[in-house]
Parts: sequence; C-alpha cells; structure tokens
Amino acid sequence: MKILSDERTKSVFEKLAKFIGGNIKLLIDRPDGKYCFREHKDRVYYMSQAILDLALSCNKEQLICAGTCFGKFTKTNKFRLHITALNYLAPYAQYKIWLKPSAEQQFLYGHHVLKSGMGRITENTPKNQGVVIFSMNDMPLGFGTSAKATADCKHADPIAIVCFNQGDIGEYIRNEDTLI
Repeated sequence: MKILSDERTKSVFEKLAKFIGGNIKLLIDRPDGKYCFREHKDRVYYMSQAILDLALSCNKEQLICAGTCFGKFTKTNKFRLHITALNYLAPYAQYKIWLKPSAEQQFLYGHHVLKSGMGRITENTPKNQGVVIFSMNDMPLGFGTSAKATADCKHADPIAIVCFNQGDIGEYIRNEDTLI
C-alpha cells in the first residue's frame, strides 16, 4: 500500500468532488477515527488507520486488497470510480435522481436513465454533474453524470437521456470476476 502521489490525489479528489462536493472532508475526518486513501496495483482503497497499520505489516506481493476499493487508474492515468464506492457516496451526494420502479431494472442492466423513467431530480442540478441514482425507496442504485440540467429535464422528450450511467449495482453480477 503506497501513498497517492499529488497528481493522483488531485485526480481522485476531483472525481469525488464531482459527486459529493466539499463533503470529502467528512470521509477523511470521521467521528469513528481517521480514514485515508491508499493505492495498491493502480487501485485506490479507502480504509481506516487501524486497517492501514495491519495492511502495512503484510508483504505487498501477498496483499490482495485492504479496505474498500473506490476505483482505479486507467492506463491513461484517469481515475474511474467503482460501484464499490456507492455506499460512501450516497449519504453525501449533492445531486440525486430517483427512478420510477418501472425503470429500475433497465438502469441495473447498465442502460442510461431516460426522462420517462425519472421520478424526481434534485433542484438546480447542472448539466454534466455527478449524480447518485436512487430508487423511490431511497435505496442507492448507482451513479452517473447528468445529461441535462433540472430545468431542461422538465421540457425534454420522454425518450431523452437525462443521466448517463457510470456505475450501477448490477455490476456486482455482470463483473463479479473483476471487482475487488
């Protein structure tokens, strides 16, 4: 486990800020202890200081993972969030979209959110902003990028895409071999 370089830390925090804004500090300074981000084999893990101390005592070749995988760096050095970060993003999300029950299954199959499937959207959501997708029962289903602002969604066609899917909990089944 190694400390993220300044460039990679900036990339991770920019991606997280797209979804949770200034609430990033709430991820690090939590009431139950200090938490941190560490890198192992191009994957970024979020863990408590106690788990980090245990992970540092292991040989890095024998360590598979420690903590929760938040995402990975691609070969072009861009950070991509994994669905395993959803439970940490959902409570702090600034912008949210709720899906109608009839549209949940399509979203979980990896499709984008259409206007006809959208139940509600957070007011003043800008275009190209990170959003967390919820069911109408407030269960987090995934995350994506808004394709339209809130005002544009009200006047859009029913088949217009309002949110691009970046990750959904259906990935646990579709990509179970590659998720760590």
